[in-house]
Order: sequence, then C-alpha cells, then structure tokens
Amino acid sequence: MSAPYAVRALDASTWDLFAELVERNNGIYSGCWCIAFHSDYQRGVSDPRTLKEELVRTGRAHASLVVDGDGLAQGWCQYGGVSELDLRYGRAYRQDPPPPARWRIGCVFVDRHHRGDGVARDALTGALGLVARDGGGRVEAISEVTAGRQAQGRFLFTATVELFEECGFTRERQVGKHAWIVGRAVESA
Repeated sequence: MSAPYAVRALDASTWDLFAELVERNNGIYSGCWCIAFHSDYQRGVSDPRTLKEELVRTGRAHASLVVDGDGLAQGWCQYGGVSELDLRYGRAYRQDPPPPARWRIGCVFVDRHHRGDGVARDALTGALGLVARDGGGRVEAISEVTAGRQAQGRFLFTATVELFEECGFTRERQVGKHAWIVGRAVESA
C-alpha cells in the first residue's frame, strides 16, 4: 500500500467518506454513484444516491475505500457477490462463461487529483483483502487492456487488465475489442 493511504471497508460507518468523495467528483460519471452494476438498480427508475446509500447501510454494497492521511477518501474498488453485481459485456460473457465465481469487481474509481499515486492498486488489493476476510473464493472482473494504446480514462472505470494482472489475476477470455474477463482465486483469511 502507498505510504499516505489506508484502506477501509465501505459500510454504514464510512458512508459519509464515500458520499463526500462522490460529491466532490460531481456524482462520478454523470451521477452514477457507483450503482450501475448493482442488480437492484433500474436505469431511469432508481435514484442512484438513495439506492446506493440503502444498499451500503443494509450490507448489500461493498467496496474498499482508500483514505488519505487527512481522512478523506480518494478512491475505491467496488466488489460484491455475483448475485449483487452485473458485469459489462454480459451477452459475450454468457456465451462461454468462465468457471463460476463467488465475487465480482464492478468498478474502480480514483479522484482525479490522486491518479498515478497507487490509489487504484491500493483499492484493488484492499478489496481482495476484504474478500479474503469474507471467506475468499474466485473473483472475476471485466477490464480493458491499455498496453500499446491510448485509452481514455472515462472508459477505465474497471481499472486496467495490466493492474489486475499485477494483483494476481489472469486473462481468461476476450469479450470486447479491448475487454477481457480476468479472474483469480482468493484464499480465506
């Protein structure tokens, strides 16, 4: 973990840290509130902030928050059970699914002033630690390859395949032009 940061689990006690980060960043991706992958979310029906807070306070939304030395959250990695989170490229995923997973990584976000400081890595490794605490199991994500190309940051809300590989994930199958299913096993702590 980078020196000035600590990882905390997103729950009712850290909701205000998460909400402040989202509000500081204009709702994240046009008001998403990191809710779009939740199976409970209904586009055009659900209010993203209200639903996210309800899911967090009832233990149905999970993330690792990366908190700086001043006590401000600067990023997160959303994770959850396969019944909680959907993935991008669902149709391509279902055509030839990988081995069953217990957990999914939905998105990774870093405040624009802290990008390049290791926050995404801390968030992902923090989420894997929380997965281990919660019993471990196979974790999957769909992410983008960036090696050899200029990728726009707004499309990297699932971090990069290269970061996942640095954290022990392997590429399992390509499902989009630059998108791959990645996975790894996490032992129970």
